[in-house]
Amino acid sequence: MEDVIGVLSDAGLRGLGGAGFPTGRKWSLVRAEPAPRLLAVNADEGEPGTFKDRWYLESRPHGFLEGALIAAWAVEAEAVYIYLRDEYPAAREILLNEIAAVKAAGLAEDLFIYLRRGAGAYICGEESAMIESIEGKRGLPRHRPPYVAQLGLFDRPTLVNNVETLYWVPEILAKGAAWLSDQGRHGGKGFRSYSVSGRVRDPGVKLAPAGITVKELIAEYCGGMAEGHVFKAYLPGGASGGILPARLGDLPLDFGRLEEHGCLIGSHAVVILSEADDIKAAALNLMRFFEDESCGQCTPCRNGTEKAVKLMSEGTWDAPLLEELADVMREASICGLGQAAPNPLVSVLRFFPEDL
Repeated sequence: MEDVIGVLSDAGLRGLGGAGFPTGRKWSLVRAEPAPRLLAVNADEGEPGTFKDRWYLESRPHGFLEGALIAAWAVEAEAVYIYLRDEYPAAREILLNEIAAVKAAGLAEDLFIYLRRGAGAYICGEESAMIESIEGKRGLPRHRPPYVAQLGLFDRPTLVNNVETLYWVPEILAKGAAWLSDQGRHGGKGFRSYSVSGRVRDPGVKLAPAGITVKELIAEYCGGMAEGHVFKAYLPGGASGGILPARLGDLPLDFGRLEEHGCLIGSHAVVILSEADDIKAAALNLMRFFEDESCGQCTPCRNGTEKAVKLMSEGTWDAPLLEELADVMREASICGLGQAAPNPLVSVLRFFPEDL
């Protein structure tokens, strides 16, 4: 077991649901907790612009399930709970059939595998809110500590991994740590599945080297910009990742490379905008999404998103007031939804003053 965890650590595999936490380290932390332990798989994929996990579940379910079985074995979990977005009916049918096949083949004789349907709440992509939902409660983020690795699902130490993260586990173990760590560009390691949408000729899931730039991604994997459109801006990490101008299109799309610009790579959902798009309207649309999806548990997020929508709906933005509101939301919200919701707003104020 330790050898397996060591290989994943050497390969540099990270959580690909958005946080990017080192996978080997997470497995070690869970293993260090007293048994019994559980594995919860985040297949909720609620981030706007993200659809890579759906692609893996529908086209490569065996690789994902093999990774889940290895993870459960490595941390000695007695059960696996797969939390699947209910808007993915095809993936649900595929998984039901493949889980039955796994059982029939005797590959999980002492392991319970449960498929739980999510109700489409964005907040349930946060690991503790997902766990609350699996337990049959309202999906609200928990205060931490304790962390879910210590006290998670049904108050047991719980390993939480994303679908794509688990898919890469058997690939790495079969081909070796060096195979993955040798891939990448501009300092990135491994591959990334970029969900590309927007004003490109060929959108879709693009398996590309980690650290690729958005300009390279558009030119080499998306057939260039859509006809009649000029590259203006992009969302590097879905709704919560912020908005960057085309002049910063040479930044590596990887963990830890965008934070200095107030943005996040998140789940690698890349949305391409052109001169035909209104950046101010796009940011307002994203804030309306966060207002609608806020769980309402904490005041900075619940009231902050609502207030931001009202201020952003005005003809002229009150920049100092919006920046102050963004600071409160980022500093005082208890989970990533409220903390990241101001990113598109702040990006417009910083990079697109001419659009205001």
